[in-house]
Amino acid sequence: MSEPTQAPAGGELTGSVLFYNKPEPLARELHGKLGVKRMDGPFKFAKAGHAIPLTVGEFPLAAVTGPIIFVGDEKLPIAVMGLNAGENMFVQDNGLFEPGVYIPAYVRRYPFVFANDNQNNQMVLCIDRAAEFVVEGGDMPFFDDKGEPSDYTKNCIEFCNNFEIERQRTMSFVELLKGLDLFELKTAQFTPTNPDGTAGQSQKIAEYYGVSEEKLNQLPAEKILELRDNGALGQIYAHLLSLVGWDRLIAIALARSAQQPVAANA
Repeated sequence: MSEPTQAPAGGELTGSVLFYNKPEPLARELHGKLGVKRMDGPFKFAKAGHAIPLTVGEFPLAAVTGPIIFVGDEKLPIAVMGLNAGENMFVQDNGLFEPGVYIPAYVRRYPFVFANDNQNNQMVLCIDRAAEFVVEGGDMPFFDDKGEPSDYTKNCIEFCNNFEIERQRTMSFVELLKGLDLFELKTAQFTPTNPDGTAGQSQKIAEYYGVSEEKLNQLPAEKILELRDNGALGQIYAHLLSLVGWDRLIAIALARSAQQPVAANA
């Protein structure tokens, strides 16, 4: 288990992480008086996350909210939570997620995160010092009166460790799909309706990687059984079923657009 440490002397923390604006290695010397204050709406920071990293174990839960896609050369799994960059459609102005929406573990671990300390070849537990709910004298302090990690911090460390384990498992899952050559480039499209009721011109919303159902169905029976037995097949189907979520996002966007007031003609 990783513990809070002193900031590495001369060490450089590397990596740019979504939501984290000022990550600092958690250390009693720097953060001994800090903690997290309770907020009725703690997720305002996630309002800017239209695409949030997801671990494979979350696929069945996240599939009911929206599309699960794979992006980049690494085929990183992503929960799509908005159609426009920097706009999470499911985070309300009060800092709460819409009821019934799955909140990814990536969001729930905030303001904690592991960062790479390349000089010392280790992972360092950090907090985002810029988080609005990280304050001096918070309701849930990072350290107790003896300068030891509080129960709250210990629980967060355990959560982050579990997240790291799931992240490694997700990488293995992706490598498995790569090895079977199951990925294909997909597009999400929207066909609007013209005022006269006819179909308008189709518009491309997104381009991403997903599992090819054709390639999946062409796998030998013994390979399908192997995927079933190691749990990968269920995760693949969760991903495929989630793709109908593009229609949900589009429907929400259209409904909200219709509710916007129309400017009066000059």
